Amino acid sequence: MARSTAAQAHHQPSVNNTHTQTNQRYMLLYETNEQKLFKIASELLQTEKAYVARLNLLDQVFCAKLMEEANKGTFPVDVVKNIFSNIVSIHAFHSQFLLPDLEKRMGEWSSTPRIGDILQKLTPFLKMYAEYVKNFDKAMELLKQWTDRSPQFKAIIQEIQSQEVCGCLTLQHHMLEPVQRVPRYEMLLKDYLKKLPQDDPDRRDAEKSLEIIAMAATHSNSAIRKSENLKKLLEIYEMLGEEEDIVHPSNEFIKEGHILKLAARNTSAMERYLFLFNNMLLYCVPKFSLGGPKYTVRTRIGIDGMKVLETTNEDYPHTFQVSGKERMLELQIDVVFILQAFQETIEIFQQKNESFKNALKDVEEVSKAELGKRAPRWIRDNEVTMCMMCKEPFNALTRRRHHCRACGYVVCWKCSDNKVPLEYDGNKMNKVCRDCFSILTGERVAEGKKKGILEIEAAQFSGSSIMCGFLQYCEKNKPWQKVWCVIPEKECLVLYLYGAPQDVKAQCTIPLLGYSVDDTVRPTEPPASFRLSQSKSVHNFAAESEELKQRWLKVIRVAVTGEMPECPQTNGGNANMMDNNNTQEAATDST
Repeated sequence: MARSTAAQAHHQPSVNNTHTQTNQRYMLLYETNEQKLFKIASELLQTEKAYVARLNLLDQVFCAKLMEEANKGTFPVDVVKNIFSNIVSIHAFHSQFLLPDLEKRMGEWSSTPRIGDILQKLTPFLKMYAEYVKNFDKAMELLKQWTDRSPQFKAIIQEIQSQEVCGCLTLQHHMLEPVQRVPRYEMLLKDYLKKLPQDDPDRRDAEKSLEIIAMAATHSNSAIRKSENLKKLLEIYEMLGEEEDIVHPSNEFIKEGHILKLAARNTSAMERYLFLFNNMLLYCVPKFSLGGPKYTVRTRIGIDGMKVLETTNEDYPHTFQVSGKERMLELQIDVVFILQAFQETIEIFQQKNESFKNALKDVEEVSKAELGKRAPRWIRDNEVTMCMMCKEPFNALTRRRHHCRACGYVVCWKCSDNKVPLEYDGNKMNKVCRDCFSILTGERVAEGKKKGILEIEAAQFSGSSIMCGFLQYCEKNKPWQKVWCVIPEKECLVLYLYGAPQDVKAQCTIPLLGYSVDDTVRPTEPPASFRLSQSKSVHNFAAESEELKQRWLKVIRVAVTGEMPECPQTNGGNANMMDNNNTQEAATDST
């Protein structure tokens, strides 16, 4: 009986609690909305305090210090006035009117929860930002110009920037704040109106304030986009040690990223960093230092006349070439990403510069018309074993490798013992091969002898071959060596052996007709090996895989009978593009 009574007594308050909780839930929703309004108003006040501190830094520190020095005659007073425009008036408005009114209102928020009336009264003064925004580009130019021109001007700015109050930010960063402030008011006020009830007495004033702020913001919208770009330019400027002239309104940042630079002379790769802009590419070397500049600019290549081409490489996937008037680079990076960025940048540049409509053509060898006017692609040292002029084999002592600075060919010292001024290198004297010397100077050069049967370039054959690629080769008891093998379409019964894909003379040729083929693997030979023999002549070969070996044998077995072999099919594709391991290098060579 007692439990029952207790249960009833417990049950009755439960019903009452249900109604109480429902009422509290509705009240909580309304209170949460009020809290949101209070939070927005508080954010407006807190950001205003921080903004006024920035304005004070610009007005009372940077501007005042520079004006003090200018009054001594160190640099013109008008320079300082034009850089800071009407920042004094902007600072006075915010510090003497808007901020004090916001602080007072937030202090009495419990009795007067509104901000629209304050903004409606003061926002007309925000039109003064139009003058600051209009002058902003000119201010940035003047700031850069006088930082470079006047050591005293630069010293004052650097001394202030080193102070804790600057927060490790440059003067340019602080000057961006006024440009970005009006859109910030617009954003906060829109959010405020979303939370404000339709019948709230502050709604009319808030809506009028938003109209005025939105009108003032139109003066800043285009400048905001510029300021975001400029902020990035400033970051890059600092990363480069403030040495490169990139902080300019006409410069637009596009992309950046780590890349590998493939060496022109060998197969090594070096870590580098790229900054792509609307009008130039900065090719940079990382600095290994604590703090300070992160990169050193190695080369600046203009978008004017730039060409890009996706390539393939035996050692590195995802490679492409950037060909500019100043230099040719072969790089490894996310090809789709970077090629799209390059192509879009070049296309936009072309639209603005109609005189360069051919800038996106495929990268090709430097033509006679361009010879000396644009940097060539260097043939790598390991792509040739002999001089590309006289066909004599290279050695480490008497016939070393040299690159022609006009065409990029690898030649010996005898064939590069000429110098001419090259336009792409500021008309400095550069070493060139005898053919380029003849073209650039007009001086006659004695004609060479008629090409022999071996003196046909490997690259010429590789581009129209039934089969080509690297094989290991051994003759008699000599050591195994890697050779570039080609069966040309025009001479499909002959196997040409080159030391490298770009050699201009074959080491030897093997007329395949009448040879016998032996594909048994011997214990003393590499796997995937086979032999060609005729009388006492025996040639030993080894492929990198059994599948590649069978493709070579399919062609050779037809050729030794005197019939014309066909290109072997692999995975539905044509095998004259070589095996997977060899395709990359051959494709690179053929370009």
